[in-house]
Amino acid sequence: MRPSAKKKGLVSTEAQPLNKLRNALLHLHKTLVDSERIRYEKTVGPIQSPNQFLKLLTDDPWFAWLHPLSQLIVSMDEALEEKEPLTRETADALIDQSRQMLVASENNHAFAGHYFEALQHDPDVVLAHADAVTLIRSRKKTG
Repeated sequence: MRPSAKKKGLVSTEAQPLNKLRNALLHLHKTLVDSERIRYEKTVGPIQSPNQFLKLLTDDPWFAWLHPLSQLIVSMDEALEEKEPLTRETADALIDQSRQMLVASENNHAFAGHYFEALQHDPDVVLAHADAVTLIRSRKKTG
């Protein structure tokens, strides 16, 4: 659990699996960002500063495909931070969004296509993907 979720004392039985998935998605996101940074610098040139990199992450079309994954993680954070305990329905909806998002597609120009490329080029992305998908599948089996 994230520290603020523990403090509230409102940890539902749904929060722990969702928090584990959130952490796996956060790791996947970081891995994707690192991978894209390397590809960007090979193609465009060195990123000069952390501030420039932050601006690229938020504003540059090169990194825009990562925004849906960022937003999903934010949605999980918000659900885990609610004053009321997390419901099964909310957890299931977020897990289902994750399941749908982590589908790579070669002939796609949105997230799925870029995700396909990242999986083809970086074994670290494959490992982070496998961790997240394992958690998603384990929820389906127990759900």
